[in-house]
Amino acid sequence: MIAAMKPFILLAALIPLLFPAPALRAAAAAEETPAPAEVYAVAARGDVWLYAEENEESGLFLLPYTYYVRVTERGEEYSAVVYGEDAAPYRAVKGYCKTEMLTFVDFIPERPFLQLEVTVTYTVPGTSSEMGNGTFDEIERAFHYYGTSYLGTQRYFYVLSDGVFDYIPAARDVNYELNTDYLTETAGPAPEEPPASEPAPSAALSGWQIAALVLGGAAVAAIAFFVLRGRRSPAPSEGEF
Repeated sequence: MIAAMKPFILLAALIPLLFPAPALRAAAAAEETPAPAEVYAVAARGDVWLYAEENEESGLFLLPYTYYVRVTERGEEYSAVVYGEDAAPYRAVKGYCKTEMLTFVDFIPERPFLQLEVTVTYTVPGTSSEMGNGTFDEIERAFHYYGTSYLGTQRYFYVLSDGVFDYIPAARDVNYELNTDYLTETAGPAPEEPPASEPAPSAALSGWQIAALVLGGAAVAAIAFFVLRGRRSPAPSEGEF
């Protein structure tokens, strides 16, 4: 009995070697899953500082709440980041953020950086009412806002003008539209699960994987033919009853 079952035991041992379908599907799925090209993190709280160096004494400004930085290197305590982009009239600012203060996301936001222009009015000291109408006693100038900083209780805006970064005093904080990319992505509808009666779609196989399966099937068929043919009982000779 054991001798008669040997061909079938041999076939059973060869099938997993010649048909590694789960492994091939896993390899195909891994090849089709691209790694994210860029990593972003959102300032999901209002006290996330952008530092010029990896220390708290080099704070440049507070990141606008709900807006993002592009992370170039994630560290244990500080992460190297970029805020803004080099697209006129704006410039990118490179610096560091505390890693624990950032909320990392797995998507690329549609509008990661705040683009806001603020106008400041400067009043010329003295008065020219005795000579002229005072038309030019006040001068307005526009700046591109990046964030807010503080020196004691005095509020300052970190701004860009004519390609130069600097601070200007601010009497009150700035108002801007909050970015809802993070809330939209995290509150999206859950993906629908396929019905229990329908198998989940498998990953597509590449050309060499299909060829391997075809050749494997042919090899199994050939082995089965020769094994079973070799085990065939001889025909009874004349005179046997």
